[in-house]
Amino acid sequence: MGVTVAIDCMGGDHGPVVTVPAALAFLRSHPDARAVLVGREEALAPLVSQVASEFGDRLRVRAASEIVEMDEPPANAMRNKKDSSMRVAIDLVKTGEASAAVSAGNTGALMAISRFVLKMLPGIDRPAIATILPTLKGRTYVLDLGANVDCSAEHLLQFGVMGAMLVAAVEHLDRPSVGLLNIGEEEIKGNEVVKQAGELLRASGLNFYGNVEGDDIYKGTTDVVVCDGFVGNVALKTSEGLAQMLATFLRQEFSRNWLTKLMAIVAMPALKGFKFRVDHRRYNGASLLGLRGVVVKSHGSADAYAFEQAIARAAEAAGNRLIERITERMSAMNEVAA
Repeated sequence: MGVTVAIDCMGGDHGPVVTVPAALAFLRSHPDARAVLVGREEALAPLVSQVASEFGDRLRVRAASEIVEMDEPPANAMRNKKDSSMRVAIDLVKTGEASAAVSAGNTGALMAISRFVLKMLPGIDRPAIATILPTLKGRTYVLDLGANVDCSAEHLLQFGVMGAMLVAAVEHLDRPSVGLLNIGEEEIKGNEVVKQAGELLRASGLNFYGNVEGDDIYKGTTDVVVCDGFVGNVALKTSEGLAQMLATFLRQEFSRNWLTKLMAIVAMPALKGFKFRVDHRRYNGASLLGLRGVVVKSHGSADAYAFEQAIARAAEAAGNRLIERITERMSAMNEVAA
């Protein structure tokens, strides 16, 4: 792959005890990749010193004296913590020392710092957050998930382009299908912004499927689902709540009495398979799209396995020219419009 990933090792709920083992696991499974661990030297040194010889120059540590707290106001993190592990990791992408950056830290601060340091790509007005959800057919990418509560039709078109290029890069699909989340499949459905966005997407040259409804997300009807950040965040949080409720129901039913406990033992292989298919850790890592660099946000409570998936996702996007793909596509669309 040949990419270098800058990792904010101090971010998230667990910090270096999770991020460092995840980075080492990533390097072991990607022998041509490199990692720069960013954080306080006194916290990273004990975890890195014993394995330094295993990776040689593929593993480096970059000191950062400050930490962005999970509840810290983004403006404060951006203005007053220029030597935070998050800021230094993003700076490495800016200078070209890293191909991508990954953090499990404060989402608002990560978005603000990334936008300030890296700037926006030509033709893109706002960054968007895209993540993966499991479906009956595999998985689908949904954006935006909260970065932009109020969007214009042009913004939704840009989200469609960015989402399609992301899927093309990481899933190796030539023409990913794009759906516009709506309250019905008919073109006349939805508010004026969504209807206008549908017209723009139909004329964009993308593989636009048309309108999709909420249940189409998990059917896997399209590879990309586009919506504004308000709708996307509600859909995501609803999905997470439903998954937690179903898991609780299963535990309650299988522990109801001795007979159901026996049934649970018999059903264990099927339950393990079910757990694997819906394991949120496998889909960890939300891409911050529209920036002049690859930035991936891990869930704050991610364990080492989940954080490793976020690192791998960032490396895959950078290694397959995500930024160049978005830039080229937007440029081609602007030329046609002109």
